[in-house]
Amino acid sequence: MSVPADLLVHGGDVLTVDDAGTLVPDGAVAVRDGEILAVGPADALRARYTAADTLDATGCLVMPGLVNTHTHLAMTLLRGRADDVTLQGFLERVIRWEGELLSPENVAAAVRVAVAESVRAGVTSALDMYWFHEAAEQVARESGWRLHTGPTFMDVPDPADGIAYEDRLDWARRDLAARRARPGTRPVLFAHSAYTLAPKQLTDIAALAREFGALLHIHAAENAIEVATVEVAHGRRPVELLDALGLLGPDLLVAHAVDLTGPEIVALARSGTSVAHCPVSNLKLGCGIAPVPRLLSAGVTVGLGTDGAVSSNTLDLLGAVRQAALVHKAGGDPTAVGAEQAVRMATIEGARALGLGGQLGSLEPGKRADLIVLDLDSPHLTPRHDRWSMLAYAARSADVRDTVVDGRVLMRDRVLTTLDEAAALRALSDLEVPA
Repeated sequence: MSVPADLLVHGGDVLTVDDAGTLVPDGAVAVRDGEILAVGPADALRARYTAADTLDATGCLVMPGLVNTHTHLAMTLLRGRADDVTLQGFLERVIRWEGELLSPENVAAAVRVAVAESVRAGVTSALDMYWFHEAAEQVARESGWRLHTGPTFMDVPDPADGIAYEDRLDWARRDLAARRARPGTRPVLFAHSAYTLAPKQLTDIAALAREFGALLHIHAAENAIEVATVEVAHGRRPVELLDALGLLGPDLLVAHAVDLTGPEIVALARSGTSVAHCPVSNLKLGCGIAPVPRLLSAGVTVGLGTDGAVSSNTLDLLGAVRQAALVHKAGGDPTAVGAEQAVRMATIEGARALGLGGQLGSLEPGKRADLIVLDLDSPHLTPRHDRWSMLAYAARSADVRDTVVDGRVLMRDRVLTTLDEAAALRALSDLEVPA
């Protein structure tokens, strides 16, 4: 007897990114109510399931959607406005511009373009730290895209959202209390850094995150100047300080982690803290290269992030996959980060870094149906001797043909289906950006 399904993606090679790295030639994925029902040979699933909608993936590769573990989506507003500067010069410019430019309406306009860019690049979810997160969430809901976001803490004069620091804990508590659990998401809090927040503030934010079982996300050890700044102010390096304050743990995700000592790597591993590796942004800002091979060797979960479109100029996570697979070889070891490891960092390891590895990041029954279809009919993808190698070293975001989030097709045959892309581009182009 035929079993009803909402969507059947069939005919392509299915790279599940499960623990065994299973590849199903001429495979299929059946979906109902946003959940993967089955993964297997296309003939078998076509015979078993009757689907309301289908995607014919013949000649394509079907794989999990990409998970961006660190970004600032609305920074598309300022793309190209802070290039060829240090991290500190970048922050000085951007924080001033944010105060002049940001509003819920402008953030929404910028996030619409960021979602369009992400969907086209095969990114099905992102962890987004920024002001006016409510506006970003509304755009994500309207477009059906998976966004992980929440209140941000940054003790600076005249914060862009106008909420004084002394009011932010109560505001964030109300935000978390109003949230309803949804499959494939969890509550999130953002503590900007140990150089914009005092130790007592950091511990208060961490306590609030634990009260609600939220993921806590923070920038730390992004470059040597940041490390020195925190050490002068507090007598400890950023990761040392987080450890001393009791913030390290499986519910903390550290962005960047470039400037680390051996004992700090041990502390991250011991505590189960995860890292979001942003190789493109780190290189562009001259921050250095995170010690990812050492982190992986120590057992630290490492996901991939693009950072914002000011510091990296793009939300192309496949580009970050390629950079992660290449840059760590510069030390002379071509095996430092291999192709499969880099792809896993953008999928299942990214999901694990968010604490959502049981729901996202691989194509397995019971997980959320976040997947992408890559068109392989291109010279740069021919021949295809190894799928991991192809993805890490040759594939481009333009190869993504279809993007599915929670079983809903957000891009079909390279056409966005839930977002008016032309209107979004016009609206962002019409905004006046300060000089």
